[in-house]
Amino acid sequence: MSKATELIHSIPVDPLTGSISVPIYQTSTFVQEEPGVNKGYDYARSNNPTRAALEKIIAELEGGTTGAAFASGLAAIDAVVKLLQSGDEILAVDDIYGGAFRLFTHVYSKFGIKINYVDTTDVANVVDSITAQTKLIWLETPTNPTLKISDIEAIAAVARQHNILLCVDSTFASPALQQPIKLGADIVVHSATKYLGGHSDLIAGLVVTKTKELGEQIKFIQNASGAILSPHDSWLVIRGIETLYLRVQQHCKNALEVAEFLEYHPAVDKVYYPGLSTHPNHKIAAKQQNGGFGGIVSFTLKEDTTEAAKSVVCGTQLFKLAESLGGVKSLLCHPATMTHKSIPTEKRRAAGVADSLIRLSVGLEDVFDLIKDIDAALGNSKSKNLNSKNIVEIARFQ
Repeated sequence: MSKATELIHSIPVDPLTGSISVPIYQTSTFVQEEPGVNKGYDYARSNNPTRAALEKIIAELEGGTTGAAFASGLAAIDAVVKLLQSGDEILAVDDIYGGAFRLFTHVYSKFGIKINYVDTTDVANVVDSITAQTKLIWLETPTNPTLKISDIEAIAAVARQHNILLCVDSTFASPALQQPIKLGADIVVHSATKYLGGHSDLIAGLVVTKTKELGEQIKFIQNASGAILSPHDSWLVIRGIETLYLRVQQHCKNALEVAEFLEYHPAVDKVYYPGLSTHPNHKIAAKQQNGGFGGIVSFTLKEDTTEAAKSVVCGTQLFKLAESLGGVKSLLCHPATMTHKSIPTEKRRAAGVADSLIRLSVGLEDVFDLIKDIDAALGNSKSKNLNSKNIVEIARFQ
């Protein structure tokens, strides 16, 4: 049985009514037969049948034991960091999401948790950076926004050797392309706002753990801190997951064609996409991302200025200027002034996030319409009146 079929049929039919759609239990509390005697639910912060269904689905998708659904991706990250204590150290990927950087550096550093940012694409960097205080290795792979790829299996072996937890933010890949727990990770985090939801209509975060013991700790933190996902948003994520494989397959196909086009564009300097053979981590991505390389493409301009980038991101028609990604409609953003503005300029540039870098979330529109749109914004008049589907070939010979 294919993964897509397994996924669709892992979403349960309601045992009470036979409803093909998971019911939304929009309730704050549950009636008890007597104190402490209930039907498995007492208060909706602690548990809810709709949220529980989502948590079971994502745990199965990732090959983990326990899932936990949170009110946002950052709330999910926050829960993982709460496993640590003062004096511990996080060894984190250098090209990190700006929100995670803000949480690590400006919130948890105040409580005595040290953050060490390193280039994790080289396993030797990870080995060399481990100290006696390192308790958590934090990976994004692919990273946001330069799409660096870290070797999860190799780093997991290092983490086990030193008794360190390994957490992988797998948002850009989604479970349709990558299962970090099967590669050795202890924890997987998703911003379900992105590909899992898939329709740009919700905010949600998910955590999946390898072991039940670790899962119990995350569930305790979820209940104690209270940043739970609502029943309705849980249902929306489940609805999005139903079409995950189908959507991601098309996202990958469109993104690869856009990336190949940009490689030949005269205004473009560098293209970041793991599916390109020119990507420095292409072989690792091919090994650990099953069936595709994702729907995100980033690129820099030959005119490496913020002004040049702003001209492009404000000049598209189909690509909408907005933060977030992973939805049906194509989006683009300028990380230096949007998603990664909380990162100091020099640290951002050192991680590869140039002033002119533009991040595309390639949607499900006709790919040639998307190519014409970005081409026009880049200032190429040759494509504006094209009706045939030969724009990629034309770009290669400009």
